[in-house]
Amino acid sequence: MTDVVFPVLDQTKPETEGVLATWFVADGDTVASGQLLGEVQVDKVDAEVTAPVAGTVRLLVAEDEAVVQGAPIARVE
Repeated sequence: MTDVVFPVLDQTKPETEGVLATWFVADGDTVASGQLLGEVQVDKVDAEVTAPVAGTVRLLVAEDEAVVQGAPIARVE
């Protein structure tokens, strides 16, 4: 099992919350390593989140939910 974490986009304030803007996969989907999983936002910065490994994705955070940078947002089993 491998955690997918919210990227740290603001290095000066890593405790800053961002938002999980969009999931491009559903809970339980099979994903490939490097596959685009979703998009996150911190302030006005957007970033893509990709799967670190292949497997079945388990979403831990809903769309539009606030998340602290560096926190797990999904798991790939």
